Amino acid sequence: MKLSETFTYSGADIDAVYGLITDQAFRSEACEDQGAIEYEVTVDGGTVTIVRTMPAEVPDFVKKLTGSTVKVKQTENWRDPGDGTRVADVKVSIIGQPAEMLGTATLTGKGDTVFTVEGNVKVSIPIIGKKFEGEFHKQIVRSLKNEVELGLAKL
Repeated sequence: MKLSETFTYSGADIDAVYGLITDQAFRSEACEDQGAIEYEVTVDGGTVTIVRTMPAEVPDFVKKLTGSTVKVKQTENWRDPGDGTRVADVKVSIIGQPAEMLGTATLTGKGDTVFTVEGNVKVSIPIIGKKFEGEFHKQIVRSLKNEVELGLAKL
């Protein structure tokens, strides 16, 4: 299932947004803001790794597979392609489940920064995989929106 989301950080330049999303304290605050039961955030240069346990806010048919919580690992490998933009390879996976999103995140713009996340959500479970993909997709989008809203408030 394709994922494509675009957000705008009005009045914030790329360096400010990049500084925010690669800040360990901000990403930890975002985990707390989203209701993570437990989390670990690691920032090493341009690599951000977040492992968080979240309440499974999904329909019952999904909870039968995941239980009442899900443990999610998110890795972003940010690089500067040299033209002032920033691009990251992104992987989000549910630990212990055949579910992942592989894609890219991009920061572009002058004056306002446009943050775009594009990828493919895949759940490799026969018969119900497509339904599960839809729920996983919704959770990723909700997490992105919440983190951008928090970021806008900080900038």
